[in-house]
Amino acid sequence: MTKQELRKIYLERRMNLSSQEKSELDNSLLERLLHLPFDDARILMSYFPMEERNEPDTFLFSNYLRNEMPHVQIAYPKINFAANEMLAILVDEKTAYRKNKYKIIEPVTGKIIASKYINIIFVPFVICDSKGFRVGYGKGYYDKFLQDCCATIVKIGFSYFPPVEEITDVHQFDIPLNYCITPYAIYEF
Repeated sequence: MTKQELRKIYLERRMNLSSQEKSELDNSLLERLLHLPFDDARILMSYFPMEERNEPDTFLFSNYLRNEMPHVQIAYPKINFAANEMLAILVDEKTAYRKNKYKIIEPVTGKIIASKYINIIFVPFVICDSKGFRVGYGKGYYDKFLQDCCATIVKIGFSYFPPVEEITDVHQFDIPLNYCITPYAIYEF
């Protein structure tokens, strides 16, 4: 199926999850996350889950890592619309946030960190395939950002559903995940 077809199907499936189902699935995702090695973690880039899209609770995952590894710095994306690019902004407890024009919460201020220094990134998506390619939301910001990251960056996605067999319209600039964590299994690509 194409990205557009898969996006429609899996957004609808995700939106049909009750809040209790979602909470239970998020806890299962966290349990799976604990099986990944984070010995070399220095800078994690996460993202704000969009409630209106019923995205997995990345706060649960990043807060766990922050508590277990206080030396890990956390960054969040911020879109520079004028340059059509995504930036990584280091955050702390004083960071202020606001919604951008896509209704995505992002830091208002903070230190920009070069993508080459990020070694773990949580990547939002709707569904992925058996090769780790993602169906995102169609803007391409993450693929563009990931092109400039170091070759060893660990790209992790969270999904309530297992990967589909194939996305038929993968582009040459699409960058696959290293891991897709589902409530029932971890898929490594």
